[in-house]
Amino acid sequence: MRIAVTGASGKLGRSVVVGLRDAGHDVLEFDLHGERSPGFLSIDLTRYGDVVDALLGVDDRHSGFDAVVHLAAIPAPGLQADAATFSNNMMATYNVFQACRRAGVKRIVYASSETVLGLPFDEDPPYIPVDERYDVRPESTYSLVKHLEEQMAIQLTRWDPALSITALRFSNVMNPEDYAEFPSFDHDPRQRKWNLWGYIDGRDGAQAVLRALENAGPGFDRFIIAAADTVMSRSSASLAAEVFPTVEVVKDVGEHETLLSIDRARSVLGFEPQHSWRDHVDN
Repeated sequence: MRIAVTGASGKLGRSVVVGLRDAGHDVLEFDLHGERSPGFLSIDLTRYGDVVDALLGVDDRHSGFDAVVHLAAIPAPGLQADAATFSNNMMATYNVFQACRRAGVKRIVYASSETVLGLPFDEDPPYIPVDERYDVRPESTYSLVKHLEEQMAIQLTRWDPALSITALRFSNVMNPEDYAEFPSFDHDPRQRKWNLWGYIDGRDGAQAVLRALENAGPGFDRFIIAAADTVMSRSSASLAAEVFPTVEVVKDVGEHETLLSIDRARSVLGFEPQHSWRDHVDN
């Protein structure tokens, strides 16, 4: 496929571009900043005309796309004023979705977020492991936008039943150079309780994007994307019991099994994490 990747210069974007190219796809990188090359296009996604024009074709670079992977955003709460986060992220996503519709692109995979699950879990989750079944609980402007993006995707796919939009609720993206810090989390289980001790290796994030492009059907769907394990050396059951003592654990969890359930991503998309911080750090 010929695929446009927005936010291609970001932490996850870099891994996704490599993963898609390694899988044989033709990728054009969209971002505000990046290295000048035939595979890169500088674009401001808050300018709708630029987005639809870029998707339709750019001189001798391309004449259209088979799919779009939308990762671009102010990437976390608190980096800019709330209004700026809302305006940038919401407008960029609307522009990408709408431009895809106008350009006839029927396959979109985009970055939603684990934050819609109720992070930082100052209010207890309804059960553990958390999954896609319960109503979202945005607790920041950043997370609110992610929720609204999902709602927008639901309506756009209702308008156009042939359109496929897949929201990947990525956990905290990590690369191998980040893993040396992980053993320090063990001294205080509450240090990382804000996302139930979850993470996702960037390479596995790229795998999730590839699986969604290959296997997602028409309509809207959403999936939690996390590593198979937690960031902690302690058992997952003991962490849940200590930090969330009144929350029901609804399944037997493995020694270090993620408490961000990836069961749906496994069964529907064929996603299977291949990377763990434990392979990079001596315990």
